Amino acid sequence: MGERNEAVTVVGAGLVGSLLSVFLARRGYSVEVLERRPDMRREVIDAGRSINLAISTRGLYALRQVGLEEEALKHAIPMRGRMIHPPKGALAYQPYGKDDSQHINSLARAWLNKFLMSAAEATGKVRIRFNQRVTQADLATGSLTVLDEASGQERQEAGRVLFGTDGSGSAVRQAMEQVPGFAATQEQLGHGYKELTIPAGPGGAFQMEKHALHIWPRGTYMLIGLPNEDGSFTCTLFLPWKGPVSFESLDSPAKLEAFFEEQFPDAKALIPDLTEAFFARPTGGMVTVKCAPWRVGDKALVLGDAAHAIVPFFGQGMNCGFEDCTVLDGLLEQHGTWADVFGTLERLRKTNADAIADMAVENFVEMRDSTGSPRFLLEKAVEKALLNAFPGEFVSRYSMVSFSRVPYRLAYEVGAIAGGIVSELSEGLTRAEDVDLGRAKQLIQERLVPFMKEHADGFRTQG
Repeated sequence: MGERNEAVTVVGAGLVGSLLSVFLARRGYSVEVLERRPDMRREVIDAGRSINLAISTRGLYALRQVGLEEEALKHAIPMRGRMIHPPKGALAYQPYGKDDSQHINSLARAWLNKFLMSAAEATGKVRIRFNQRVTQADLATGSLTVLDEASGQERQEAGRVLFGTDGSGSAVRQAMEQVPGFAATQEQLGHGYKELTIPAGPGGAFQMEKHALHIWPRGTYMLIGLPNEDGSFTCTLFLPWKGPVSFESLDSPAKLEAFFEEQFPDAKALIPDLTEAFFARPTGGMVTVKCAPWRVGDKALVLGDAAHAIVPFFGQGMNCGFEDCTVLDGLLEQHGTWADVFGTLERLRKTNADAIADMAVENFVEMRDSTGSPRFLLEKAVEKALLNAFPGEFVSRYSMVSFSRVPYRLAYEVGAIAGGIVSELSEGLTRAEDVDLGRAKQLIQERLVPFMKEHADGFRTQG
């Protein structure tokens, strides 16, 4: 599978590119990484545009393969469920899993990216070059035209195997668009996002529940908050770009203050610089990218957001990209040709990446709208009752996506079956405790068990 010490190029030193470089270096490859931005370990860049990460089983498994999980978890905060903040009235807590052992983890994106860059360099096989913009890629030969943005000098880089991990606006993917038969779609979400901060209280105290992902669901829009190591919360406001309640409509400090006072009064009380931060920080956009193929022969491959950018509402963008790296590493173990490895990776990952992209959009509707409804709360409680009453037989989509390595496509399909069972059993109920477990067992045996038996191989891929 390529010669040991073969030199390869990775475009993009973000989360996926940095982790991929560690995997490649451990296999003996010499890796040059070209990163468009300055070195974030030495300069502050892109402040105010980082939705916190929720790392879960798939991402942690990838880090474990290269010995980095333990250190990452030292900087992570377990989030055991959602804390729902209604406009008025009591908070409502929704656990993520069957018990507290099933949780996702809040992790600062900038910390993790710096950690992975340093881990890549520590292999002695990875060289990261910053301020390097790829302006052209000849995918027939793998050669690149690169602009050094610090010096203004442009140069040619000789052809070698090329990995594009350069995000949703990938230069490598754009070069692939010139190849006959390549197709890409980009769907912009009608919502943007703005980052705000709830600072730590006195002595670094958390001013809200530390071990929860906080959500203020309001129908067509929402606010979320994730805990940080220092006691603060990174909050993200998701609003339509245009419309009666939108980034366009909140065009003055007075309108913004009134909006928060009406919709998010408890959050407003904890954000001291609301107006200043809102108007000073950029508004980010969100896009779903799907493309095919992901490769050009044995010359180039796109991974992570470059191949499959997804919206952030299932907390799986990074986890999915890290899983790409895990699968690639397993294929390198088998020592095929690059063309074999690239082709097999795309076959294994494309359908799963499409599935999580669709689930992420669906979860946006659930988070901003359904989480506040009594029916949704009842169904979640019934789902938890079934998870505990029928371990190994009843599974939920959320638990499979977040707490296992079952392929996303299977999780999507099983989730539809399991959701139908929960919906049926919830009809006419006012309390989850009254669910008919006899009927539940019958439905699970009729609908879920046969499907899981049919796809048994996929369900063995547990984290």
